[in-house]
Amino acid sequence: MRELFDEVSGKSPIDPEEAVRRTTRGSRRKRFYARAGVVESPGGFAITLDDKPVRTPSGRALVAPTREIARAIAAEWEAQKEVIDPLTMPMTRLANSVADAVVDRVEAVTEDIAKYLGSDLLFYRAGHPEALVAREAALWDPVLFWAADTLGAHFILAEGIVHVRQPDSALAAARAALPADPWSIAALHVVTTLTGSALLALALLRGVLDYDQVWAAAHVDEDWNIEKWGVDEEVAARRAARLVDFRAAASVLKALSLGVG
Repeated sequence: MRELFDEVSGKSPIDPEEAVRRTTRGSRRKRFYARAGVVESPGGFAITLDDKPVRTPSGRALVAPTREIARAIAAEWEAQKEVIDPLTMPMTRLANSVADAVVDRVEAVTEDIAKYLGSDLLFYRAGHPEALVAREAALWDPVLFWAADTLGAHFILAEGIVHVRQPDSALAAARAALPADPWSIAALHVVTTLTGSALLALALLRGVLDYDQVWAAAHVDEDWNIEKWGVDEEVAARRAARLVDFRAAASVLKALSLGVG
């Protein structure tokens, strides 16, 4: 899988979702099946089309770890009309990324998430105006307090965007909290890259913040600018597209945390 480089942040994220998304671009295929379903399989719950197993772009069976996740994927296939549009199928794309880009390289994806801990969104604060400073603190401080109290990860805050090196002990403590199974780490990677914060992703995974709180915390500065200057339609469209993938990843994390089978 090709590594994708983020020149702006200096990170070089391995993006499983983008790797799979690239394979879905191009001409759309007509719907060729009457119904989508779910059947139990040795690896979990397989998605079927007219009782035939769905395959990922690399030819692997599309299998979910829980029935709830499998049903959500099948529902995306069922919702397709005359033409199949992969961009409207975030759960399917995530499932494909797990099978084709994560299962065989969990450690590499985990390390990519860990890179965000070195320059997490929550570390870099506005110096003014006071109302924005207070809003960032209200949304971000509870996550940092939780990381310190529960994970033993004590991070350093900075004003502005000048990079601050974080203590190795804090990075190691937060890194140790990352899950090891492919589905969790894939979903966590999606949340991390969409929010710019591995700590927000961990807070969602552990139930410290809910879906709405994480999304709001990730966009506190953007929402502040919207309140002051109004909505930019292009920015709003990109945010709406990101929200689709965020919802899918958050639903996977929730299903896995509940142990739904």
